[in-house]
Amino acid sequence: MLRNKIFLVLFFSIYSLSFAQGDFTYQAKGKRNPFIPLVSKDGRLMKLEREEGGKQSDLLVDGLIYDKQGISYALVNGRVAGIGDYVGEYRVLKITEDKVAFLKDDQIREVMINKGGDN
Repeated sequence: MLRNKIFLVLFFSIYSLSFAQGDFTYQAKGKRNPFIPLVSKDGRLMKLEREEGGKQSDLLVDGLIYDKQGISYALVNGRVAGIGDYVGEYRVLKITEDKVAFLKDDQIREVMINKGGDN
């Protein structure tokens, strides 16, 4: 009986080692690495590396949540962004009732909210 148990333990040990692989390396394939945090320790959305597949030079503001107290959000290129967040290479500088100001390379760019029904 003891001999059978030892045999089974050895068999399963050798069997499991035959399926062992080398070190795992994550292949992003154009997607975000899930092991990199999205939010910094102080609660700010971190700037992520640009995905391959073209530059995001156009900014489209589809919606705004404006608050006079300064806690405003904008829907830019399909993503929610607040003041200080990044959309591509642009940093959200200011959100008003009808436009968003972005900063890139010390240049300010203002984009009005898209009121048309293009989609």
